[in-house]
Amino acid sequence: MSKSQQPTQLSKFLNEGIQAYAIKALWNIQIWYQHAIKIWFTGRSTQSFVSLFLISIFLSIAVASCSGSSSASKNDVKLKLVSFSVTKAAHDQIIPKFIEKWKQEHNQNVTFEQSYGGSVAQAAAVIDGSQEADIVHLALPLDVSKIALAGLIKSGWETKAPRSGIVSRSVAAIVTREGNPKGIQTWADLAKDGVKVIAANPKTSGIAIWEFLAFWGSVTQTGGDETTALDYVTKVYKNAPTLTKDAREASDLFFQKGEGDVLINYENEVILAGKNGTKLPYVVPQINISIDNPVAVVDKNVDKHRTREVAQAFVDFLYSTEAQREFAKLQYRPVNPTVTQEVASQHPPIKTLFTSQDLGGWDIIQKKFFGDGAIFDKVQAASKA
Repeated sequence: MSKSQQPTQLSKFLNEGIQAYAIKALWNIQIWYQHAIKIWFTGRSTQSFVSLFLISIFLSIAVASCSGSSSASKNDVKLKLVSFSVTKAAHDQIIPKFIEKWKQEHNQNVTFEQSYGGSVAQAAAVIDGSQEADIVHLALPLDVSKIALAGLIKSGWETKAPRSGIVSRSVAAIVTREGNPKGIQTWADLAKDGVKVIAANPKTSGIAIWEFLAFWGSVTQTGGDETTALDYVTKVYKNAPTLTKDAREASDLFFQKGEGDVLINYENEVILAGKNGTKLPYVVPQINISIDNPVAVVDKNVDKHRTREVAQAFVDFLYSTEAQREFAKLQYRPVNPTVTQEVASQHPPIKTLFTSQDLGGWDIIQKKFFGDGAIFDKVQAASKA
């Protein structure tokens, strides 16, 4: 947004002060004029009276103009939201509610430009400037941390936000074909010979990172060592000949094109597909990972666009009961305690639910698993051998 469209707070203050001063001065002139005309009316020429009459009209217009400008509604504001692919359905419901609320409370129109795609790729686009996001809602905190390391988001963003910046949550689900002909019930079954797995690529997709961590943690969080985990994960990726760029593409490949025996995806995405008419059997493993999706204001961009106030208000709104209920309708596991209680019976309980912190935290996860030459690269090389 240009400077002329969204003045700074200082500019607004100065403009309002100048307008108030001008109005006061013009009213004083009018009072003087009314007094003067009484004196001048008697003994003055018609020409003088006409001149004063014209001055009166001009002053009235000037006062009306200043008064009108001081009461005008605020300029419209545009926000750029960059998110991961499967959140679109939720934002389509939440954004209109926020727009209406903001209009009622601030007499200002808000519009949204939205972009959806693989979380890793979306974060990279924000970092390189091709996506000048005011707000990011991404698949994993690691992606927001990368944007922060690039200097676009202030460090410590997660400590300043509600619930450590996590605004939506899910777990991993295993989807099978009708009748489950391969007999897949647990994570271990994905490593069986003859099972074709549809999975996404951790280099571009948030769900891919979560599913890799789910594979790994299914071994290490139940007593297995890292050698066993490495062997298991390598077998799984041998069964995944093609890695898609994001969760949406993986779903389309499995549901629309009929490829693969099994799909790993977000629980909420699988349930949403069922509501849209594509019902297939699925299992939510009792050993699972908490898939935590963060939201953040992109500080450098909101300061550039002068959209901080509205952007922060939208982020805050995402935590509200109203917005969290929309997430819950689409089968996300809400982070708002009120809504969590409302929908608790809709989600199967998880026996062993581990988090990214149980795997060392995101700094360690990135270096250990997803850096150049790290465990995922070795797994992929071995799976193609």
